[in-house]
Amino acid sequence: MKIKSDSRKIKEGDIFIALKTINNDGHKYVEDAIKNGAKMVIVEHGLYDVETVMVPDTREFLKGYLKKEYGYLIDELTIIGMTGTNGKTTTCFLLHQALNKLGLKCSYIGTIGFYINEKVRDLVNTTPDILDLYELFLESYGKGCKYVVMEVSSQAIAMKRVLEIKYDYAVFTNLTKDHLDYHKTTNNYANTKQELFKNIKPQGKAIVNKDDQYFNYFLLSENKNITYGFSDSDYKIINYEIIDDTTTFAIDDGQKTKYIIEILGKYNVYNMLVVIILLKELGIEKDLIKQVVRELKAPVGRMDIINHGNNKIIIDYAHTPDAVTNILNTVKEMNVNNIYTIIGCGGNRDKEKRPLIGKIATTLSTKVIFTSDNPRDEDPSVIISDMVKNLITNNYEIEIDRNNAIKKGVQKLVNNDILLVLGKGHEVYQIIGKERIQFDDREKVLDIIRR
Repeated sequence: MKIKSDSRKIKEGDIFIALKTINNDGHKYVEDAIKNGAKMVIVEHGLYDVETVMVPDTREFLKGYLKKEYGYLIDELTIIGMTGTNGKTTTCFLLHQALNKLGLKCSYIGTIGFYINEKVRDLVNTTPDILDLYELFLESYGKGCKYVVMEVSSQAIAMKRVLEIKYDYAVFTNLTKDHLDYHKTTNNYANTKQELFKNIKPQGKAIVNKDDQYFNYFLLSENKNITYGFSDSDYKIINYEIIDDTTTFAIDDGQKTKYIIEILGKYNVYNMLVVIILLKELGIEKDLIKQVVRELKAPVGRMDIINHGNNKIIIDYAHTPDAVTNILNTVKEMNVNNIYTIIGCGGNRDKEKRPLIGKIATTLSTKVIFTSDNPRDEDPSVIISDMVKNLITNNYEIEIDRNNAIKKGVQKLVNNDILLVLGKGHEVYQIIGKERIQFDDREKVLDIIRR
């Protein structure tokens, strides 16, 4: 693709388009793009020494340009978009795995990177900007993919990164307290996510979690809607139980079917049910669906279990009140002795959730070690003070150094205990100030065990 919005990616003969975002303005980088070889620039203002196309709105221009130049190719892809506070990454990744196992070549775009079966590369954002997305779509198409499954974040929708992308299927997983530093209110958050469901193709469908209190935001009258959950819905979960290292559950969609999956927890039943619904929608036979879902594995950093003697250490990305509740309740169903939890909260992010997470962790754990988790520009001790504010229990300690916190957690394990290391999951860094410092929870755990 010759048109680019990042001046650093410009090569001789490329076209640079100056896009405005909430935090930046591409017009600041026009001269850099020209130095790097741009033969043409598309701008809203300014005079430059190369061919210049002046337009009222560069983003609107780009939308039309991409549709005209590449729309016919993108239309050949089945695009599945998922939005929700929790579950997007796991559900997308499970579906990506399932389709590829079934010989239906599929790419994945989301939090843990860009995958076509195996990982191709990391991505800067969960949902990239429109130009980057089109490049990923075209790369998927060029490598033989018929399907793309992608996470659609609320920030991407609000920043108009996904303008004009039309979806064959849109999925709503859930909506819980998060990103209120950005959206300010939960209603704003829900209304932003709702925009995804206004961009479904005429023959497309919406798949909505009816158990979530905000489900009505996503059941738009103009869409063909499919509901799922424990409540009365098109795909009703009848029951579930954790048996050894598997979860068994039954679904009633007019006839009752039992499934066994090798991923633990009630919340993963919801995630897997979305996969089951989509596979059925795409014409896969029920017996084949039952077979393939049992083979699926959670993505890295999601319920990632390391055995240590007869104890378990679980690495997970849970960093919202709902996600922390879900994983702790899942662990409590595993008939273990003690549950030790290592957790922190990110700096420069929604402060309202900090005391909620502190209360949930101490209520559902034997003991909690509060530690640092991407403090960014905040003092980690201030973040932890917010987390322990008004706690009525004293079953916790504070260890700001995350490496030391993990060591202390591992040392507490005795017999049939579980250590949860929460908040970072797949991340391999700590953000301290403006720096990203190498730090991988899984590697730290394995290193401590080896020693």
